[in-house]
Amino acid sequence: MEKKLHTFFQSGLLDKYILDETSASESLKVEHYIETYPEVESEYLRLQSHLETLAKADAVEAPKFILDNILNEIKEDETPVIKMETSHRKTPWYSIAASIVALLFAGTSYMMYEQNQELLKENQVVVDEIFDLRSDIDVNNQKLDDVMRQFLKLNNPETEKYVLRGNARAKNLKTVAYINAVEKTSMIDVVSLPHLEKGEFVEVYAQIEDKFVSLGILDPSDKKMQNLPYMENALGLSLRIVSKKNSEANASDDEAVAEIELKTKNN
Repeated sequence: MEKKLHTFFQSGLLDKYILDETSASESLKVEHYIETYPEVESEYLRLQSHLETLAKADAVEAPKFILDNILNEIKEDETPVIKMETSHRKTPWYSIAASIVALLFAGTSYMMYEQNQELLKENQVVVDEIFDLRSDIDVNNQKLDDVMRQFLKLNNPETEKYVLRGNARAKNLKTVAYINAVEKTSMIDVVSLPHLEKGEFVEVYAQIEDKFVSLGILDPSDKKMQNLPYMENALGLSLRIVSKKNSEANASDDEAVAEIELKTKNN
């Protein structure tokens, strides 16, 4: 409805109707809007009152003694005179022009107000989009920074690369471990995991002398590089398929589905 009223006010029909310059169809349309919409009726009454005020301000009333003197002169000549009713003085052209200017100014002010409101809404949308874009840029920069850090670690001359392939029990298992003994970092890239039954998962173990220490569980949904705790003096790594029942117990060597020996300073 606001758009409809905005279009009607911009058409200038109400101004033409006040000045009696509309056609019959245009007058019907204006009268329909006046009867239907309180905003149009209020604007019509305001403009009509303004026009009447301007007309009265410029009107000059004739002195009463002039008409009496004329009637006395006619009576003396005994000439029958028909007394004519005085008519309203026609509004001067400059009063009409002033009214038109006032109407145009009012219409222009209303349009400028509407345009200003639209601009404010558009500016707010732009501000919100810029804020979201900055947030996305920060997130992407953080991801890029993490990737660069991993890239530097992987390309460090001190980083050793170990490929772990599954045995007959886990033919689809393939992972790549990256271990840097100087910076004491350990990462593993999960290329593919075997099919696991419900309640089973792949756990990473480090061999320390004659015992195995758990380094954590591989997340099958995480396709990125996964960090592992660095174990000093580890002799090897093994991957084992364990279930919830024996996850807390030490797994035997027979349960390993992939294992490698790690290079030591003596090798």
